[in-house]
Amino acid sequence: MEAMLDQLNTFALENIFPFATNLIAALVIFLIGKWLAKRISGAVDTVLSKKIDPTVSKFIGNLTQIALLAVVAIATLDRVGVETTSLIAIVGAAGLAVGLALKDSLGNFASGVMLILFRPFRVGDYVEAGGASGSVKEIRIFATILATPDNKVITVPNGAIMGGNIINYSEMPTRRVDMVVGVGYGSDLAKVKAVISAILDQDQRVLKDPAPVVAVSELADSSINLLVRPWVNSADYWAVMWDTTETVKRRFDEEGIEIPFPQMDVHFSKTE
Repeated sequence: MEAMLDQLNTFALENIFPFATNLIAALVIFLIGKWLAKRISGAVDTVLSKKIDPTVSKFIGNLTQIALLAVVAIATLDRVGVETTSLIAIVGAAGLAVGLALKDSLGNFASGVMLILFRPFRVGDYVEAGGASGSVKEIRIFATILATPDNKVITVPNGAIMGGNIINYSEMPTRRVDMVVGVGYGSDLAKVKAVISAILDQDQRVLKDPAPVVAVSELADSSINLLVRPWVNSADYWAVMWDTTETVKRRFDEEGIEIPFPQMDVHFSKTE
């Protein structure tokens, strides 16, 4: 019995305790390494954002974190006795199969790199891309994060963005506001155009160059439609559109200018 206990103690000292020690050390390495990876990648992002575009700095920060986590994973496995050299060889041999299985993810990664290189938009720009629209919050490794005006967060795969049209509403400093105003056929067009032109001229947000356009565009079924196209700074686009629409309605009411609405005349004939 005593000999058996001695053998168990010897086995524990030679195998269980070293394995438990290595397991605890591996866990400590993983936790500390994960914490350091997050801190270092955050520091890289912070430093680079002061020197380069935030879009690029965030992307590099994400790449740094992934690379450091890979190193931490290898160090953790090595501590518990896994032969990392063999592991790397196995991963390399399985790389082709993994690449085929994750071709969509790899495509998104490649698209993310292209977004950083060609930079069709930056963090903070309002864009329409990949079937969604919103302000760009972050360009990640595999996806781009958009925030909508009503505070929704949309995650769009980078491959979907690069595979379609990208409309950047923030790239240019100025934008043209396109509005259509309908008036009745009995209206004095010269007076109508003068009233609209005065409204635009009194709005300090409307740019003088290029000059606003007020022109008849269509003789529709129930109205004469005029194009109203002022140029504004991009930040003033929505405010000018909303304010101008309201002001046109109030001024037309004051001037007695009719804004028609669809109508239908029905005639009845009396039969014997």
